[in-house]
Amino acid sequence: MAPQMDDVMRLCCDISANQQMKVAVKNSTKGAIVAGGTAFLGGLLGGPPGIAVGGAVGGLLGSWLTTGQFKPLPQILLELPPQQRQKLYGDIVAIVGHLDWTDVAQLLALVMGSATLQQQVTAALLSYVAKELRAEVRYGD
Repeated sequence: MAPQMDDVMRLCCDISANQQMKVAVKNSTKGAIVAGGTAFLGGLLGGPPGIAVGGAVGGLLGSWLTTGQFKPLPQILLELPPQQRQKLYGDIVAIVGHLDWTDVAQLLALVMGSATLQQQVTAALLSYVAKELRAEVRYGD
């Protein structure tokens, strides 16, 4: 049977949920707006030195506002656009494609029953998040 994308995505979600993986969500737009807005306001109030002070303060404030925001990896995976889902699917099928399964429950049992396969799928997930999503992974609460 040909590997099914939904089965593979469910496998990824279950493994990442089991290991309590969370991904840093960086809202760079919000940080950029805060930094730019304070630099502009500083420029209006203090001229060229105000731009520098406003930019520095805004940069720090924008950075503070956008750090520490983590979402569960399964949620991120379910929200992936089709092209990114296809890329992750290809990465995981390279690991589990040799297995013969009929449904997602059987695929989960085969992978969860093998520490080696679990480690390989986890490594592929971490690599995908780092390279494709350019995000940081954290474990636990």
